[in-house]
Amino acid sequence: GSFAYLRVELGNFVAFIAAGNILLEYVIGGAAVARSWTSYSATLCNRHANDFRINVSSLPDDYGHLDPIAIVVITVICIVTVISTKGSSRFNYIASIIHVAVILFIIIAGFAKADTKNYTPFAPFGVRGIFKSSAVLFFAYLGFDAVSTMAEETKNPARDIPIGLVGSMTITTAAYCLLAITLCLMQPYQQIDKDAPFSVAFQAVGMNWAKCIVATCALKGMTTVLLVSAVGQARYLTHIARTHMMPPWLAQIHPKTGTPMNATIAMLAATAIIAFFTELNILSNLLSISTLFIFTPVAAGLLVRRYYVSGVTTPADRNKLIVCTAFILVSSGVTAAYWALSSENDWIAYAITVPIWFLATLALQVLVPQARAPKLWGVPLVPWLPSASIAINVFLLGSIDRASFVRFAVWTAILLMYYFLVGLHASYDTAKEYGENQAAEEHKKAEEGAVSATNYG
Repeated sequence: GSFAYLRVELGNFVAFIAAGNILLEYVIGGAAVARSWTSYSATLCNRHANDFRINVSSLPDDYGHLDPIAIVVITVICIVTVISTKGSSRFNYIASIIHVAVILFIIIAGFAKADTKNYTPFAPFGVRGIFKSSAVLFFAYLGFDAVSTMAEETKNPARDIPIGLVGSMTITTAAYCLLAITLCLMQPYQQIDKDAPFSVAFQAVGMNWAKCIVATCALKGMTTVLLVSAVGQARYLTHIARTHMMPPWLAQIHPKTGTPMNATIAMLAATAIIAFFTELNILSNLLSISTLFIFTPVAAGLLVRRYYVSGVTTPADRNKLIVCTAFILVSSGVTAAYWALSSENDWIAYAITVPIWFLATLALQVLVPQARAPKLWGVPLVPWLPSASIAINVFLLGSIDRASFVRFAVWTAILLMYYFLVGLHASYDTAKEYGENQAAEEHKKAEEGAVSATNYG
């Protein structure tokens, strides 16, 4: 996944920071889904979404609705995931077929109750509202990276992993857009329920029977999401622990179940704690920052992979790559900062930053020869596509609220402290030990080769 890719292309430090945010992404995503599970179960019982939560007035409002049901759901998921990966995979396979049928039902039944007047006004919050929503919508892209974590359990990963990634992302994006259109045609945007939107929408148009079907299948769908997430996040943590950047006991595989039990329990325990306290709006914004942050160094890593090979790329070309990439990153960051701090009608800075981004990308294409070509699968339109990815990801970060950035900064500070105090030294000692063992093995083989040559000489 992203951790292994960035570790090869940009080194241990960038990889660890990205890995910490990937783990945060999985924890927050699982917590959000678990809280939504409670909300949909409440609507299924004709209750308000918060009726099944414990309201503690002494805590801040964003943390005062305690969710014991979310903990129970995550505990069950943890037990199932620890016992058998194959069993949970079979359940997910069957559940996914049912889920597709339910999505088609929602779209068809929803369009039957569509009212185009609900699309007026079409963009009630203007351009800024569109980009702010786009930033939060990265929540929907959680989990695609989990496909890459299953490479060890795939027969032909070089072929199957890209197909799984691109295929699932295309289908999910199309389904998400159709569902969003259906929801907004069924109910005015002001009346959409943030916790259980589709159940409440069907109830509002007089289809109570459909509300029950949607709520039941939504619970099934969220259970599937939690299972997939649990499998993926445990393998991510296992891979990181193998490098000793995290405690090695997290990489241990249980001899009977064949699953990474320690990593699964650790990740889902953290997920349960977050789900118990934290409201959905906080989780979604923080998750979006983490996801956008990860996508940015991965796109930069792709530029490095294509344009730099040690011993092949000349120092002059390497320096050009560094300068062009720096201009791409800086111009994107300035554009995002200007968007966040200026009014909607200000555009002067964009006339400077956008051309700088364009010229930096053009210079990279024209002045720096690609040092490596993909063997089987490759991203097209390099450097334009990864450069655009950097610009879009960073720009969307400028649409997220300040409080979420403060929380993200706190988490990043914790990661940095752990890395410099523990992870850096442990991974260095492991790499050094591995290098010494490898050198000793090569020396032994060389001696055996010499002896063999003498005997046959």
